Amino acid sequence: MHRNANFIKDTLPHAHIEGTLPQSINFSIDSRTVTPGDLFVALRGQKVDGHEFIKDALEKGAYGFIVSHEKLDLARAQCAHIKGPWCIISVADPFNALIELARTWRAQFNIPVIGITGSIGKTSTKQTLAHIMDCAHKRYIVSAGNQNTLLGAALTLLKIRSEHELAIIEMGISKRGEMAQLARLVQPTTAIITGVGHSHMEGLGSICDIAQEKRDIFKYFKEDSIGIVNGDNPLLASVGYMHPVIKFGTKTINQVQARKIQISSDRTTFILKLYRQKFTVNLLDCHEGRIFHTLASIAAAHLIGIPIATVLSSLEKLPVVAGRYERRAITSGGYIINDSYNASPESMKAALLALEKIDTFNIKGAVLGDMKELGVNSAFWHRQLGRFLRKVPSLAFVILVGDMVKWTRKTMPVNIQVFMAKNWEEAVALLQPLLTRDCVVLVKGSRSVALDQLVNTFAPAIPDKIITKPIEPML
Repeated sequence: MHRNANFIKDTLPHAHIEGTLPQSINFSIDSRTVTPGDLFVALRGQKVDGHEFIKDALEKGAYGFIVSHEKLDLARAQCAHIKGPWCIISVADPFNALIELARTWRAQFNIPVIGITGSIGKTSTKQTLAHIMDCAHKRYIVSAGNQNTLLGAALTLLKIRSEHELAIIEMGISKRGEMAQLARLVQPTTAIITGVGHSHMEGLGSICDIAQEKRDIFKYFKEDSIGIVNGDNPLLASVGYMHPVIKFGTKTINQVQARKIQISSDRTTFILKLYRQKFTVNLLDCHEGRIFHTLASIAAAHLIGIPIATVLSSLEKLPVVAGRYERRAITSGGYIINDSYNASPESMKAALLALEKIDTFNIKGAVLGDMKELGVNSAFWHRQLGRFLRKVPSLAFVILVGDMVKWTRKTMPVNIQVFMAKNWEEAVALLQPLLTRDCVVLVKGSRSVALDQLVNTFAPAIPDKIITKPIEPML
């Protein structure tokens, strides 16, 4: 299938088109990554306007532009000196035009499309499932990085080609109504809800409201569509669905179960019960969340017919997802556990429990930042975090970063040495003298606290993002 002039004209009948449309069309929204022949879509963001980068896109070889009607003269002026063919497509709203193009393009494909959402573990589940597809030699398209918004999903869908056998789309929301919009665009044939927790509460409301929004991923299911949900989560397991559902988790009610779980310093072992079959699974990770990411991925892989032997083999060398409990060596010795991508009460507890499970004689510390978007209950959850630290008795010191963590300090155990920092820069200065070759430090906080900057200051990224052997205890 090709995106040609007729595709543009049929999808955007009210667009004003000047110049010559290309025979094959690719889209770009970032002037820095434009490749020759792309159509640059000038989007207005909160801070920048893509129309200001039309010239930059031309210099990178853009064939033409999708612009708003009021910016047509600006685009004309930039194209006036082009000697070769070019085109300008002006529309009422370039963002809506791009979404409509993606929706139309998606409708042309009859392949499995797996949508993934949840309060915790979307990206890790996506990466695990993609890794299984790699090992099964499947040709697929997957959401890049954290492109899980309406725009991100549209860009991913527009990359689908006739050779692809399936698509894996991450779907994240922060406001009410967003999941229905995403589901209408993506039209998943299978959808996973990894779990429901306390995140984005300012925009989504109570945890019951969050669950309801997440379940809207099934809104446009067809008769043969199948949902995959966390069966350990009552807000997902106790609901009646209009379509078949596969449940995963540790409880016996689930069709895909993890039984006899054993978690040590550097690995997790459990018995996988896949309907009536049983298998041994070994994961080179001590984070309990990895079990649920794995189960959800196994359920999806099973649905599309991946042999269980291939699945089990792939789990022995899972990808390390940047910023999600990612171990990085400190240049001076020891380790930082980079879990700085985001934070919620549930993910904070899981990361701290995983830190406690690490068997080492070395000093353990943590840099914990604010958990954002918890709404009116923010102070409560930060106080709960302080109380929870009693379950991490091996913790020697904590650096609290931000504003809301002042409530965490009030409820912390008295035996933990505590430091306060307003931002990541202050935290760097506080952490520097505490780092020794005999330490392991967990770094976790909401994305806006920017603790990834602290991590990068002390520990370069791991070049190889696949775990192929166990990480030995630091004795």
